[in-house]
Formats: sequence, C-alpha cells, structure tokens
Amino acid sequence: MSGHEFHPLVKQLLDGDITLADLPAELRAEGEEALRLLARVARTDVTMPAVTWRVMAALERRRRRFLPWLLAPALAAAAVLVLWLRPGSPPPSAPVVTVRFVLVAPEARQVSLAGTFNQWDSHATPLVRTGPTGVWTATLTLPAGQHQYAFVVDGVRWVPDPGAPAVDDGFGRRNSVLTL
Repeated sequence: MSGHEFHPLVKQLLDGDITLADLPAELRAEGEEALRLLARVARTDVTMPAVTWRVMAALERRRRRFLPWLLAPALAAAAVLVLWLRPGSPPPSAPVVTVRFVLVAPEARQVSLAGTFNQWDSHATPLVRTGPTGVWTATLTLPAGQHQYAFVVDGVRWVPDPGAPAVDDGFGRRNSVLTL
C-alpha cells in the first residue's frame, strides 16, 4: 500500500476513533493492512527543540501578566517570571530553566529569596535593588520541576509572590509555587 491514500474510515481506525469491527466488510482488509503497517513503524522518543521551550515560556509570561500585582497595603509588590532556556540546550531528560524573580518593594531595605531550591535559607539568595523605585531582582538557574519559594523582606517578613500560585506551608504562611 505504499503511496496509497487510506480511506477516511481507515484513517479513523488508525486514529483510534473506531475499531476494526466498525469498518464495513469491504474496508476490513485495508484496515488490517494499515494496522500492520502502523505496528511496524519504529517508535522513537520525541524531544522538543529549544525554540518550543522558549515559546512555552513566553506564553506563560503572557498569562502571568494578567494576575494581580498588589500584595499588601504596606508593600506594593509585583513579581514577573521570565523564563528562557539556558544557552546550550540541556538534554531533554534534565532541562534547566533560568528564572528571573522580580519584586517591587519600595520601602524594603533588603530582599532575599528562600525556597526549596536553597533549603529555605533566607540569606542564600539576596535580590539586588535595580533602581530608585524599589524594584528588586534575582536570576536563578533551576532544574525543571516544581519549586516552592517566598520573598523575605528585611529579614523578617515572608511574602508570597503575587504573580504565582500559592499553597499553605503548614505553618500559617503561604508559599509560592513555580512549575518549570
């Protein structure tokens, strides 16, 4: 059947929409041959090129722009996650993603990031103030997967990211969740 165009019902069979028994009798031989050909096709793992990861990250950034930006009256907080793959596309089994955390905290004297990626050490990942408006940033390279985190303002106030989903931490606070 090389170069042969299958009947539309046989295509439905190959798509799994119908069974061989659903085919009219005159199409069953063609359906059986199509299934034999399909069984002989070598199956290989599909890997996504780096551009696919970048497109998915851009879509995620666009989705997050529409989430609320205000965190609390005393703190005008905002966070934007900017995702892109690290240059030199990592193997598909262990992708690594660069994440930029941003918090607007004009009254803060210092801001850091604590999470599962740094054993919740509130001093391990300080953010840098990028201007007079109180914008604080940190860029990390993290393995794909789910990470929980929070911003630590002035060493005492744990603040969830308003641009990310949050979960109860079991101790009366909320942790932000980042899924890469």
